[in-house]
Amino acid sequence: MTARGLSLMSGGLDSQLAVKVLQLAGAEVEGVCFSTPFFDCTSARKAATALGIKLHVIDFTDDEIKLIENPPHGFGGAMNPCIDCHATMIKRAGELMAKLGYDFVATGEVMGQRPMSQNKQALGVVEKSSGMKGRLVRPLSAKLLEPTIPELEGRLDREQFLDISGRSRERQIKLAEELGVKDYPSPAGGCKLTEDGFSRKLRDLMEHEGLGNRELVDLLLTARRFRLPGGTSVILGRDRNDNALLKTKAHLGTLLSPVNCPGPTALIPARLESIPPADLLLAQRLVAAYSRGDRLPGDIELNLGAVPGPYDRTLFKDFQIC
Repeated sequence: MTARGLSLMSGGLDSQLAVKVLQLAGAEVEGVCFSTPFFDCTSARKAATALGIKLHVIDFTDDEIKLIENPPHGFGGAMNPCIDCHATMIKRAGELMAKLGYDFVATGEVMGQRPMSQNKQALGVVEKSSGMKGRLVRPLSAKLLEPTIPELEGRLDREQFLDISGRSRERQIKLAEELGVKDYPSPAGGCKLTEDGFSRKLRDLMEHEGLGNRELVDLLLTARRFRLPGGTSVILGRDRNDNALLKTKAHLGTLLSPVNCPGPTALIPARLESIPPADLLLAQRLVAAYSRGDRLPGDIELNLGAVPGPYDRTLFKDFQIC
């Protein structure tokens, strides 16, 4: 009887090879990917199409936010709860596996490829935390691990599995040539939570407004951020697209924009009457400083009235998050 399973798909080389190796081992495989503001399924969709497999997409945002707020196994180098994130993904995939009546969940993990999150101990933690013991298949390193239930039942040919370990990708690249996997991204991550700049914005939002508003979380992907002395957040458009997006978010708080010269739109995620007066004036001057009107004589007119100078951008460098 053919084993059927779900393989986690990032779209990277290892996740594509895992599918190919599982197919060689006699399995019917479908992909599963997870979508959040911090990473998406663009590469996974492309890879699934190239591999000719069905792809299930799961919205993972609520799960990820809970892990960011309380990561049982801590963070990596930035705001990335990698071990808990991976375990939760596998758990969610396992729930889908049970619903579909399939036999296993697989990943493209390689033992030792990532020193913190893919050492043997971490792989064991992920398996235990996900509740998928015996049903979690790692075909690229399977011969370095205990056999899984589908292997013991003879429904997956363990001899087709591999014993890859370490950070070198030489064996994977050679295998890709043998199996006809030609299009894959460089191993540069793709998760915003591993980036220091994005993590600063995320941490600032979590400590002030919190992560309960999905729209504010989504806005982390765009615009500049400033935190003024009175605690006010200012989200400042960088270009025309940012400005247009921010104008659709007026319901989140207060919008500022120049009316007598080109310049950025700013969103303050607070009602006008709740903004400290000193912060409101600073926010207006901030918009003026990034407007072309800072090279014009006289006051700049904003949608809340004229704003007296100074309009020097360097005055705001200590308030800028990124």
